[in-house]
Amino acid sequence: MRLDPLAFLDVEIENLRQQGLHRSLRVLQGRQQATSDFDGRTVVNLSSNNYLGLTTHPRLIESALAATREFGAGSGSVRTIAGTMAIHMELERRLAIFKKVEAVVVFQSGFAANAGTVSAILTKDDVVISDELNHASIIDGCRLSKAAIKVFPHKDADAARKILKDLPATQRKVLITDGVFSMDGDIGALPALCDLAEEFGCIMMVDDAHASGVFGKNGRGTIDHFNLHGRVDIQVGTLSKAMGALGGYVAGSAALIDFLHHRARPFLFSTSHPPAVAAACLAALDVLEQEPQIIERLWDNTKFFKQGLVAMGFNTGLSESPITPVIAGEGSRAMKLSDRLFEEGVFASGIAFPTVARDKARVRTIVTATHTQDELQFALDTFKKVGLELGIIH
Repeated sequence: MRLDPLAFLDVEIENLRQQGLHRSLRVLQGRQQATSDFDGRTVVNLSSNNYLGLTTHPRLIESALAATREFGAGSGSVRTIAGTMAIHMELERRLAIFKKVEAVVVFQSGFAANAGTVSAILTKDDVVISDELNHASIIDGCRLSKAAIKVFPHKDADAARKILKDLPATQRKVLITDGVFSMDGDIGALPALCDLAEEFGCIMMVDDAHASGVFGKNGRGTIDHFNLHGRVDIQVGTLSKAMGALGGYVAGSAALIDFLHHRARPFLFSTSHPPAVAAACLAALDVLEQEPQIIERLWDNTKFFKQGLVAMGFNTGLSESPITPVIAGEGSRAMKLSDRLFEEGVFASGIAFPTVARDKARVRTIVTATHTQDELQFALDTFKKVGLELGIIH
C-alpha cells in the first residue's frame, strides 16, 4: 500500500484546530451586498471589499451582459498572442487618463500586478526597500526577483533613510509602500517616501489597491490624495475591490508598460479578461466620474461606524480608512469574536498569525457605501453585546 506523502498536512490542520485557528470557507448565497446570505444565515456583511457596492450596480451589470452578447464569454488567448481585444485597450486608455499617467497595463489580479511587476523590473544585483507591513504580493515579487530585500519598520521614513544611506549610489533601488494597508487601514507615509526616492534616486512604487475608488478625487487613490502626481513611478491599482469587478493594473510611463508587455510573466502567460469583466470595469470608471456621491456615502458610513466602535472602548488601531480592525489579542480570541458575531447576525472575518502579529489578532471590518445606518447600528449593538460577553470591552 502506498504511503500518503501528504499525510503531514493532517497534522498541520489538526494543529490549527487545537489552536482555534482552523476556518471553513463561508459560502455566499446570492449577491455580495451590505446584508447578504452566508452559510444559510442572513448577516450584515462587514467582510467584503465591495466598498462602493458596485458589484450589483445596474450600470456594471448591463455593461457586462451587453459585452458578453457582442464579444462572447472569453477572449480565448493571452494578450501577447490573440487575446488583446479592443475593449482591453479602451479600458487601459481610460485608466491612464483616470490615473493621470502615460499608460496602463491590466493584469488578472492585483496580486499578479504586484508580483509580476516587481519580479520583472529587478534582478539579483538590485535592492528593494520595503515597509514591513507591505502586501504579500509585494513580498512574493521581491523574492521572485532575487533582489536584496531591506525592510524598514512600518511607516518609518527615518529608518528607510538610514537603509538608503548605506547603499551604493549606483545600485538600482525600488522603494515600495502600500497606499492603504489592508490589515490596519492606515495610510502609507507617501510624501516622506517620495522625498527619499528623489533624494536617493529610487524607483518609487505604491500599491494602491485599497485606496482605489476610496481616496483622492473620484477615487483616484492616495497619489491623488497627497497630490503626488509625477512623483510615483509605478502605481498598482485594483479592479476587484471598490471597482466591483476583477483584476489589477499597473500605471506609469509608456516605457514601463511596454517593458511589462515583454517581461511580466503573469501578463505573458495568462488568458486576458473576459469581455464582460473589461466592460464592467469601464462602467465602474463611469460611475466613479459621474456619481461621486457614492464615495461621500462611504466616508459618512465609515465615520459613523468607526466612532461607534471607539466610543464602546474597542481597540481599532490606527485606521484612517473604511478598513477598521477590532483588535482582540490572541488568535483564538479573535476567531471566537468572529464566530459569535456571525451567530448574532454580523459577518466580520477573524484574522490571526501569520497574517498579523501573534498578539494583534483581530476581526477586520469594512464599511461600504451601501450600508444603511440601521444596518451599521445593528452591527455596533452586536459588537457591544459580544464584546462584553468575551471581556474585550467592559
